[in-house]
Amino acid sequence: MAWNPTELKDWQIAELAEAAGAIPSTEKYMEMMGLQKDEIIPYGKTPKVDFLKVMDRLKDKPDGKFIEVTAITPTPLGEGKSTTSIGIMEGLGKRGVNVGGALRQPSGGPTMNVKGTAAGGGNALLIPMTEFSLGLTGDINDIMNAHNLAMVAMNARMQHEANYTDAELAKRGLKRLDIDPKNIEMGWVLDFAAQGLRNIIMGIGGKKDGFMMQSKFGIAVGSELMAILAVAKDLEDMRERFKHVIVGYNRQGEPVTTGDLEVDGAMAAWMRNTINPTLCATVEGQPCFVHAGPFANIAIGQSSIIADRVGLKCFDYHVTESGFAADIGFEKFWNVKARLSGMTPNVSILVATVRALKMHGGGPTVVPGRPLPDEYTKENLGLLEKGCENMVHLINVIKKSGIKPVVCINAFYTDTPAEHALVKRIAEQAGARAAVSEHWLKGGDGALDLADAVMDACKEEVKLQFLYPLEMPLRQRVEKIATEVYGADGVDWAPLAEEKAKRFEADPKYADFSTMMVKSHLSLSHEPTWKGVPKGWRLPIRDVLVYGGARFLCPMAGAISLMPGTSSDPAYRRIDVDVHTGKVSGLF
Repeated sequence: MAWNPTELKDWQIAELAEAAGAIPSTEKYMEMMGLQKDEIIPYGKTPKVDFLKVMDRLKDKPDGKFIEVTAITPTPLGEGKSTTSIGIMEGLGKRGVNVGGALRQPSGGPTMNVKGTAAGGGNALLIPMTEFSLGLTGDINDIMNAHNLAMVAMNARMQHEANYTDAELAKRGLKRLDIDPKNIEMGWVLDFAAQGLRNIIMGIGGKKDGFMMQSKFGIAVGSELMAILAVAKDLEDMRERFKHVIVGYNRQGEPVTTGDLEVDGAMAAWMRNTINPTLCATVEGQPCFVHAGPFANIAIGQSSIIADRVGLKCFDYHVTESGFAADIGFEKFWNVKARLSGMTPNVSILVATVRALKMHGGGPTVVPGRPLPDEYTKENLGLLEKGCENMVHLINVIKKSGIKPVVCINAFYTDTPAEHALVKRIAEQAGARAAVSEHWLKGGDGALDLADAVMDACKEEVKLQFLYPLEMPLRQRVEKIATEVYGADGVDWAPLAEEKAKRFEADPKYADFSTMMVKSHLSLSHEPTWKGVPKGWRLPIRDVLVYGGARFLCPMAGAISLMPGTSSDPAYRRIDVDVHTGKVSGLF
């Protein structure tokens, strides 16, 4: 049944759905997914799945259809990718097919701030919402412990090297790493938006109080270890990657790694349980894995390769979501995730809203927490048609990959039939299937047309074509992405960035590192205020970050903060717990 999301909050719908028995029992999960008893790891309402056992048993089973969800360039409010991911699962479920999916685990920062939990919304919602939103099975906590252990190891080593001679170090089985305190790559992590910790001084005190140095905090989901969890194929692969995480550089400019600190094994021990994905469900009972939650701007921004591998064996249709818009999330799904995993996607759903398209057509600035201007709540076909340029551009990006595009017009109650008809017509003229979907309002019943369009698209053969070959040098890759995905006229490299790029290109060690662009998600360009499809611009690259364990090179087309800030009206002001029942209210 569908509840009325215009009267009920998300947490209230989640509570009603749980009470109605929407969360499958362990036995029901086993029946729906074809799992055996020893392949389920009990954990309250949210069991984990032993992926190694499942993959070993089902290794010869053909994969199901693979559906990716991305979006047009969004407003700061987001356009409903998670809601649509859950909605298409529900719609396919209504059509009677075996369907499931994989979503990223939400971070405590956005959950307690202005963005919310990424559990979808309305009748396209993931449950149990409280467990999903507040730590789930502890994966993020394990990542924090493993990451911060590396920082403990580095600072302790710097303290001991400052206090002891080489002879004294040798007695303890140590050699001098000579870490440069002014060239530290790593910082601490915390899973809240704590801007006051972005830059700190640590080690204040005496010789026994740690090495005094400038340091920093980032948000936990921005940790390289989270990115490693997303791209690792198994525990062995993850363990090997932990050896190569760069914590800083020595005074000769050479990288110092977690392997050099001999902390990589202990980090893997902390994260041993994170390797198995967790099971949640939609409010209509479809299974959905939750696994990993990496940033989409500096990392891959996808749920894990592991969750998708298992999902493709367990479901006839498997849905996965990419972070941010198609110029970032889909590009990384296409050229990185699909390449690393060897999995062939069938369909990419491009989520579009009338609100965002009007913004791209020249509508007023959209500000979180403030009422929407009238242009967004009243019919304006001229503004909408001009803004469809952004949608058409991203349809063409998806088509370049060989993956079939399906536009989901994510309906808001303020939209008009004429506006929906206009967007649908333009999308179809651009070569995409298109459907209006009311999953937020009606759940699976509102996503039937979308489900039909997706199933129809899945019947067509896909000839996946990557944008660039792996042997292409870094600067040429960036040029390709900038011109063919973003629509830039070219790339301008700052001297420091070009120097680094040349060094990486000359070293065979970096030849197969993935290219992870760092760019604003609010525009096709690097400038967030440039809406629509900007013309006559060049992409400036100011630096290149390196993640040795994840094996990423990250060209930076703008500044990036790994620690968000908390707003003046954060969600935590409205979140509470009933002391008599233990039920949490206020999540959204």
